[in-house]
Amino acid sequence: MSIFIRNANVITMDAISGTTPLTRSIRIENGTIAAIGPDLEPQPADRVIDGRDRLVAPGFVNAHTHSWEMLYKGRYDNLPLELWMALSYPILGNSRVEPDLIALRTKLFAIESLKAGVTTVVDDVLETPGQDREQLNAVFDSYEQLGIRANISGHVISKPFIDTLPFVSEYLPDDIIKEVRGMPVPTTDEYLAFSREAFRTHHGRGNGRLRYMVAPSGPQRVGTDLLVGATEMAREFHAECHVHVLETKTQLVTGDEMYGQSLVAYMNGIGALSPNTTLAHGIWLTEADMEMIADAGTSISHNPISNLKLGSGIAAWRMLQDAGINLGLGTDGCSSSDSPRMLDVIKMAALLHKVTDPDYTSWPRVDEVLAAATIGGARSAVLDDSIGSLEVGKQADLVIYNLETMAFTPRQKLDHQLVYSENGSSIETVIVNGQVVVDGGQVTTADEVAVRAELSERLDEIIAWQDKLDDKNRVLTDAFSKMYHRAMSTHGAVNRFSGDEHAWLA
Repeated sequence: MSIFIRNANVITMDAISGTTPLTRSIRIENGTIAAIGPDLEPQPADRVIDGRDRLVAPGFVNAHTHSWEMLYKGRYDNLPLELWMALSYPILGNSRVEPDLIALRTKLFAIESLKAGVTTVVDDVLETPGQDREQLNAVFDSYEQLGIRANISGHVISKPFIDTLPFVSEYLPDDIIKEVRGMPVPTTDEYLAFSREAFRTHHGRGNGRLRYMVAPSGPQRVGTDLLVGATEMAREFHAECHVHVLETKTQLVTGDEMYGQSLVAYMNGIGALSPNTTLAHGIWLTEADMEMIADAGTSISHNPISNLKLGSGIAAWRMLQDAGINLGLGTDGCSSSDSPRMLDVIKMAALLHKVTDPDYTSWPRVDEVLAAATIGGARSAVLDDSIGSLEVGKQADLVIYNLETMAFTPRQKLDHQLVYSENGSSIETVIVNGQVVVDGGQVTTADEVAVRAELSERLDEIIAWQDKLDDKNRVLTDAFSKMYHRAMSTHGAVNRFSGDEHAWLA
């Protein structure tokens, strides 16, 4: 079906017009943008959408998220990353999720994302104790049905978790250390073989919407040969390699303790920085780290809401921009930010960094923030040649907003109001790959009521399972807390907290 959007306010995010709204018509054919211009006319077979009092903009790219956490939404608070992970990503006990429940959580995540104007998700799917083919199939099948665009991992941890953290083994009982270290972890050969098969089976599904990506959890959580092998495989398949790097001060200390250098310097030294690589978070970076990242053409996904909830710190927005590093924006998972709504993240990114520097000329600009949420996220996902802006020849991934809402009343600068005023309630239509997946504010590719009803039927079972895992893993809390306080009391090369770091130093 061809779609014709007549005389709308259009933000293209291209290199010429950027965030400046223009009155344009758009013609979509075979999933791509066939024409954009002021004087276009529809063809007889087109579905015509009246663009009067409407804003059309590229769909948002959620450049870092974890659909796994959908079932943990709203469960935890006031826990730093390492203590939170012990519960949200349980180490002990039977934490395996069956494929039918994976399908349910993925559909829920996709529905909420699409209704919020997110057309692409970079979904770093971690299964504990490990991911198998049936579990990965469930994610791809669900996203294929819902019509969203996605990069889907292959998240891997190839070391016992307690050996990926500094100091913690000094505080754990011997029986717990023995139990954790006795758990099987994938070898490099096993992971690369699994990923090669996933590329062969899944890469390009859904008329090209769905792609596999490799995702070494973090440089300290996998072996050198796995990290290098994943980087090379991403290049081979023109895909993304997604890695968590320097999210917390604890990880800053980890680099010094394990490698005698920053985690970025370690990655650079082994050739694990590349234009296909995205570093999730990148908070505790030094200027030298930023220079290495920029030189390699590596991207960073900035996740301000998750970073705030987990108390991880505040990324150096202006320094990253000035270094020439490509930035995307991400929600992270629904246990650390409690929503996949990118508009929340966009507003937070625009506001947070205004209080880190009194020089108002350094504050985030609307055009920078919207670029990170669209074309920058597309670049980090290795998709900028096909999405992220509204240009002839690119895939038709776009959102139509109703301007006759309170968010756009009075109608001033539409790009500013999109960042600061809109919360998703004005979204009428979402199109992905030329297919209308949200119409009149409702998802067209799934029965949302039925999906939520299935969750309601299973919720008691899910919560009981989560409670059991929490009880099993609380034995780690004391040791992880001691490790955390010791790391916080260590002098670091940089400070990314808003308060005085010296208050923690011994």
